[in-house]
Amino acid sequence: MIKKSRILLIFLFSLVATNVFAQVVKEDRLVTKANERYENYSFSPAIDIYKRVLDKGYVSADLLKKLGNSYYFNADYDAAADTYKRLVEEYASSVTPEYYFRYSQTLKTLGDYENSNAFMSKFVEATSDDNRAKAFKDEKDYLEDIKKNSGRYDLESFEYNSPYSDFAPSFYKEGVIFSSDRDTGNLARYRHTWNSKDFLDLYKVNTDSSSMNVVTKLGEHLNTRLHESTSITTKDGAAIYFTRNNFKDGKYVKDEEGVIRLKIFKATLQDGIWINIAELPFNSDKYSVAHPSLSPDEKTLYFASDMPGTIGESDIFKVTINEDGTYGTPVNLGSSINTEARETFPFISSEEVLYLSSDGHPGLGGLDIFATKISDEKYDRVIFNVGEPVNSKMDDFTFIFNEENRKGYFASNRPEGIGADDIYGFVENTPLQFECVQEITGTVRDKISNNVLVGATVKVIDENNEEIMSTITDSEGNYSLSLDCNQGNFVRALTQGYVPSEEYLERSDAKPKIIDFYLERDTVTAGFGDDLAKLLQLSTIYFDFDKYNIRSDSEVEVEKVIAAMEKYPSLKIKVNSHTDSRGKDSYNLWLSQKRAESTVNYMIAKGIAEGRLQGEGFGEIKLVNQCANGVKCTKTEHELNRRSEFIILE
Repeated sequence: MIKKSRILLIFLFSLVATNVFAQVVKEDRLVTKANERYENYSFSPAIDIYKRVLDKGYVSADLLKKLGNSYYFNADYDAAADTYKRLVEEYASSVTPEYYFRYSQTLKTLGDYENSNAFMSKFVEATSDDNRAKAFKDEKDYLEDIKKNSGRYDLESFEYNSPYSDFAPSFYKEGVIFSSDRDTGNLARYRHTWNSKDFLDLYKVNTDSSSMNVVTKLGEHLNTRLHESTSITTKDGAAIYFTRNNFKDGKYVKDEEGVIRLKIFKATLQDGIWINIAELPFNSDKYSVAHPSLSPDEKTLYFASDMPGTIGESDIFKVTINEDGTYGTPVNLGSSINTEARETFPFISSEEVLYLSSDGHPGLGGLDIFATKISDEKYDRVIFNVGEPVNSKMDDFTFIFNEENRKGYFASNRPEGIGADDIYGFVENTPLQFECVQEITGTVRDKISNNVLVGATVKVIDENNEEIMSTITDSEGNYSLSLDCNQGNFVRALTQGYVPSEEYLERSDAKPKIIDFYLERDTVTAGFGDDLAKLLQLSTIYFDFDKYNIRSDSEVEVEKVIAAMEKYPSLKIKVNSHTDSRGKDSYNLWLSQKRAESTVNYMIAKGIAEGRLQGEGFGEIKLVNQCANGVKCTKTEHELNRRSEFIILE
């Protein structure tokens, strides 16, 4: 009986173990399948599979990372926040800095800025050289800065939105072109597995009240069964640049990982038909090139890409359009604009303002719209969040702006819309101020004596070594300047007899700055017998009545003499000490000698070689006033005679 029971237990255990093993194998297969979808950017199917696995109790750090990312890249920030929260709480040791950043971003979309900043601080601690971390540290009060830029736009409805995704507006004739996945006539097999939505096509609509405002497809030859989205037309309307999936000879083209990349195509208009559709030469099957925008003179094309040389997930680039229609080499706009996150959807206004969307610069949540001024081929480090109501806690993107009538459009997935993405119109009532003025104030002093230097010159010199402005210090040694902080500047202080000193200021956020200068004398212009203390404009070294120890207020002045002797190693001095007239002459001579010795010994103790110092007491024979024997004087008048002098010997 016992034997049978044991066999039965062994059988049951084996059966359970076999079922558990089979279940684990099944879940592993599901995870493998989900990972394949994830790696192919098929985020929507990946989410479905990851959720099934989670519901059955199977969880890992890798699964939570990929599920969180799948939500994140589909702009489902609520679900992404929940997933990242579980990741950081249950698998803290497996969390890399990027996940602190993404969790922080998703918390912003929930309006939880306190916890968002807390996890952004964790991100800063975990990174050593990241532009997003630097921006966060430099702009701790970024919400206040955004608030200052807010309220400059009045939003207007866009009556042509649909219950689907409508975004990427661009100006075209009397209306706009935009991208939408509204009724395209495609079957479900043509849905994109990134988000399980129909593929996008380009549409156009006239927005003026004088014409039939009907939404129609832009053209049969432009739209395919894959994505067509962001576009820009030339001013004459004869050419268009637009974004499309990698599509050739009627078939889509995948890269080595099975991903259909994005490319920019160009077409020309002839007799109302778009012809000569060709991809740009710097496209590639290995990376994406998308979201074109033209400079005002149409000689430069701006775009987003993750091509080699990209700083983050996507960067803004530019490329020259040559007169013969060829293109130069794409150039990254640099780390003042691009971060390790997403910079995308560029637009260049007629006044050479670059607008773009980013989740790398400090914002309100998701993608925010930013602006920076472009001039003389320089990209200013000062980049502005355009503020509410254009920006929100969700994704805000594809911003365009007509500076003649101060009107424009952008898209957002904010919840009050009627579709997944909606287009919004706006009117700018207050222009964004790109001029960056930084107030610099300070004082110029003698480095050794700490005395203020009146009439010293303070100059501002640019990075080309050209003087921009200058001022002089007032009666208290103070100065003030207003700098253009859109560029780097050298602030230099100088005055006769002193070595100039300067400080370099990088392009900044316009916050006031105090710069105090402490100038060193270029040489001690003196001869034998001169008093060094007077040359250095030191306060006199005084002693208490009937005392020879150095007073605390006099130590500061002696230290300045020591500093001068350290700076000029060949300098030798003699300490001459004196008393007032009160007391016996013989005693005063002894007391003054003790004062000279006390001063010399103090300086030796501070490191000055004994051979560079001498000391002599003169008693009361060299009074500086009329207070001789028998003359009635005040305590203050007598004190003026109890002093030490520092006479230059060599």
